[in-house]
Amino acid sequence: MFWSQPENPCRVYGLCGNLGFCNSKLMVNPCKCFDGFRPSDGAGWDAGDFSGGCVRDGDKNCRKDKFEGIGDVTFDEEQIESSSGSRNDCERRCLSNCSCIAFSHNQKTGSCKNYFGEILNLGNSSFDLGLIQDSLNIRVPRGVSGKKIGWKTVILIIIICCVAATSFATIIILITIRKKKITRKKLEEESVFPVTNLKVFTYKELHAATNSFSEQLGHGGFGAVFSGTIDSTLVAVKRLERPGGGEKEFRAEVCTIGNIQHVNLVRLRGFCSEESHRLLVYDYMPNGPLSVFLKTGGPNLDWNARFRIAVGTARGIAYLHEECRNCIIHCDIKPENILLDQDFSAKVSDFGLAKLIGRDFSRVLATMRGTWGYVAPEWISGVAITTKADVYSYGMTLLELLGGRRNVEGPPDCGSNEKWFFPPWAAARITVGDVAAVVDERLGGEYDMEQVVRVGLVAVWCIQDEEVARPTMGMVVKMLEGVVAVEVPPPPKLLQALVSGESFGGVGGNSQINTFTRVSSESKDSQFGV
Repeated sequence: MFWSQPENPCRVYGLCGNLGFCNSKLMVNPCKCFDGFRPSDGAGWDAGDFSGGCVRDGDKNCRKDKFEGIGDVTFDEEQIESSSGSRNDCERRCLSNCSCIAFSHNQKTGSCKNYFGEILNLGNSSFDLGLIQDSLNIRVPRGVSGKKIGWKTVILIIIICCVAATSFATIIILITIRKKKITRKKLEEESVFPVTNLKVFTYKELHAATNSFSEQLGHGGFGAVFSGTIDSTLVAVKRLERPGGGEKEFRAEVCTIGNIQHVNLVRLRGFCSEESHRLLVYDYMPNGPLSVFLKTGGPNLDWNARFRIAVGTARGIAYLHEECRNCIIHCDIKPENILLDQDFSAKVSDFGLAKLIGRDFSRVLATMRGTWGYVAPEWISGVAITTKADVYSYGMTLLELLGGRRNVEGPPDCGSNEKWFFPPWAAARITVGDVAAVVDERLGGEYDMEQVVRVGLVAVWCIQDEEVARPTMGMVVKMLEGVVAVEVPPPPKLLQALVSGESFGGVGGNSQINTFTRVSSESKDSQFGV
């Protein structure tokens, strides 16, 4: 027995009857009804006879109908009424006549077609029976969609949604598990800091101590500082503001200042390393940073206070360099990092960039991250640095303390070099013996001239181009205290070159190691040394 059938069942004329849609991709049961319609002969459709087509399902009130676009399809109409006008006119014309079952509109030509009677051979536009191919809008009861969706499509959509939801839930669970592992690992690592004298605070404790971080004292590169109260004692709480940011600096601060104590170093009381929160708790410094007193129009310090600050800062840095078990290079000495307590005693702070060096080593290779204007020339050139990098920064700070102003004030075209970049002008005046010209005018001449001269000469020694020409911080303390005599230093060539625009041979050439005569009964010489 032999039999044959068309390669495409939809090529059989009128296979799906009136308003029945034929899917050419289906060889079995290719006919479907649109939403809002049902087979006119359910038994016949079940038996594979689709010729009865589809009829409206539900509300028979045609005045409440609407139109749904079913896309580009092929079809054969029984009756057609053509006109012209806008799409809205075309739709209204069809809607006003309950016998109109569909319409199409050509936006380019303005052609409008209303269809009556039966519409046969509705199918994909991928095959052509020589029939009309147009974007058809079919009349459907309001509240339903006229798009062709069969039960298989519905099942497929449900399956896809279930798979997508399961996949999404699985991804969320995996991400949550991974985050918990990472958080647990971080907490395990960060809970074991090599410090024993610091209190570990919870975020909730510090949130309450600072009254929800309501009173901000200042703002730095890695976070803001807030006022707080713990056990009836005022404290300063530094909060890192970028989640995950400044982690290296946070660890450096805790591991550095947490292990040491000195009268001229700010005291770290404790820290918080809970989840993504990173906070540091310090003693509160009521007079704030030294930079506040160096602003134009800002509060003034008398000479005695300035001299105590100069000596105290030098002692704090010398302790880091020479008296700790490991040598510590602060790497960011500047007025903002010198805090003043109620008695205007200096406290060196902010150890986020500090580097530890074993006593068997004298240099460390570090990425240049200090503050411009205080960074030593050798660090800018990319070579490994020594403690002399801090000495240079201290010298720049000492000039600001002496002059009562910032080293850089105003743009370069202010008219005079000293108004633009203070250090080279001040160094030139100091080396020719005119230290009084550099001293802050707000002091009104009320200062100890011997101390002023020592401070000026020490400042210029500290900012020498070559690091071997700079004194150690221990030597700086002795010079400021008058234990060691201070000779007149040469003016730094690099600073002069920066202002004059002249070329400079660079850092690293031979430099004479200057000596200082100890003011004592032995009158021995003392070298700076690296």
